[in-house]
Amino acid sequence: MDTDAQHTERDHSPAPDQGPEQRSRFARLRTATANLHRRPATLLALCLAFLLLLSAFVMQPFLIPSSSMENTLRIGDRVLVNKLAYRFGGEPRRGDVVVFDGTGSFVHSDSGENPVTALVRGAGAALGLARPAETDFVKRVIGVGGDRVTCCDKRGRIKVNGEPVTEGYLHPGNAPSSVDFDIVVPEGKLWVMGDHRARSSDSRDHLGEPGGGTVPVDKVIGRADWISWPFSHWTTLDHPRSFDAIPAPAGTHG
Repeated sequence: MDTDAQHTERDHSPAPDQGPEQRSRFARLRTATANLHRRPATLLALCLAFLLLLSAFVMQPFLIPSSSMENTLRIGDRVLVNKLAYRFGGEPRRGDVVVFDGTGSFVHSDSGENPVTALVRGAGAALGLARPAETDFVKRVIGVGGDRVTCCDKRGRIKVNGEPVTEGYLHPGNAPSSVDFDIVVPEGKLWVMGDHRARSSDSRDHLGEPGGGTVPVDKVIGRADWISWPFSHWTTLDHPRSFDAIPAPAGTHG
């Protein structure tokens, strides 16, 4: 038989049967390859869901949007808000830095934000990647329910229940307040102020409104405990000792 005939016979010979075992092995390989392509997306979705749940119930990153808490908190800082701080019977204390929903106290009208935009922004805010809602604020608690908060004594200091407070956290050069006030904080409410008093819109700015500038305790989202970003600002937000000498509020106030 000549060479051309041999080539012809080889070219037209049927391919060897792979057999069921080899076909099954190839099928498993294709399935594993497809799973590898899907796995990163699945892991990303699971991580995102976990972070959103963590933010909703335990610890929420909060982007500082303004200068009202300088120099304690600066624009662009991310603080970690402890949502469990007051969850099990705890109450905000004088000196705590809290994040709260100002709807009904600091804000009295709907922002009119598009629902889809609000959803996207809310997800970003929950991860500390976007500005918080216009109704969310971060301030320091100066007075709690029953306290009498006044401004100011002869040395320009705020007094709580008759005791002057030395506020070492104030922005350099700021007076404790340029507005005089004398208020008894209703039970279940808080009197809050920013550390940068000259730049802070806080309880003082809502004195003549319903609630007298106070914030309901049940509107508090959580306590700011740490600055997590940028790394150069990383620190815990310690409770100031300047409130340790404040006496308990009297039973009645004249």
